[in-house]
Amino acid sequence: MAFLDERTRMELQRRLADMANPVRLVFFTQELECATCRETGQLLRELAGVSDKIRLEVYNFQLDREQVEAFGVDKIPATVVMGERDYGIRFYGIPSGYEFAALVDTILAVSRADSGLSPETREKLRQVKAPLHLQVLVTPTCPYCPAAVRLAHRMAIESEWIRADMVEVSEFPYLITKYQVMGVPLTVVNETTFIEGALPEPAFVEEVLSALPASSGESGT
Repeated sequence: MAFLDERTRMELQRRLADMANPVRLVFFTQELECATCRETGQLLRELAGVSDKIRLEVYNFQLDREQVEAFGVDKIPATVVMGERDYGIRFYGIPSGYEFAALVDTILAVSRADSGLSPETREKLRQVKAPLHLQVLVTPTCPYCPAAVRLAHRMAIESEWIRADMVEVSEFPYLITKYQVMGVPLTVVNETTFIEGALPEPAFVEEVLSALPASSGESGT
């Protein structure tokens, strides 16, 4: 059964016509012990079929170790969204439900190589000189989660020091225990800072930057 009906395909064709440059979807999967790998692969194939500017590449998580290590993938299903370079954007788990919209928005932003963030945020991120790893924990039925995912991914586009993951946390229950998840979205920054909810851009950026050492970014100025 197809994920995308004809009406959805037509709407996607209209939106993806705005893509400025080609985008690669690099998908990591395996046949066994992965509950949503097959469905994720089907969804990505259907999405790639909508636009000739989307190229899907598929790797086996167990066999293609060189690619796994090159992209730093540590769980599956995993989808890398990259353009002229790898911005450190990852989707872990199937990007379905509300998160499908976040995937499409991220593809468009990557195709433009433009974060779309405010000038104030861009200036703050230019001062970041230490790594930041954002994990946005979500579920497909959370209507507030895509906003947090979009913002994290746009920050990764803007700064080479930032990596940002969407993590469909119900597919990785050990993370629910590890991070004591009580609600989503929950953004984990460098394993030390936890941001609850979908905050406006200025507040979210300030919370993210608070995870930096005092001498490594805006939080130290």
